[in-house]
Amino acid sequence: MNISLELSSELEHELSTEASQLKLPLTEYILRVLSFRPFLQNPPKTGLELVAYWESVGVVGSRPDITDSQEHARKLRDQAEHRQQA
Repeated sequence: MNISLELSSELEHELSTEASQLKLPLTEYILRVLSFRPFLQNPPKTGLELVAYWESVGVVGSRPDITDSQEHARKLRDQAEHRQQA
């Protein structure tokens, strides 16, 4: 389905900026924002509900290359602590 929208220049700029920060095309970013709407209307109230939501949208298990999450987190912390300052 194609839908045309007239956005104010301020809203277009705001959405474009957010999309570029995520390195996404504007149309894909807008689709993500719209698809996230039900989550915002009824956010999870417990950790169990949050994990269930993550599983339902495919976040849990989306990185099969990470076999040891704690080791991966240690490596990320180490990289962040020792990165070169510009």
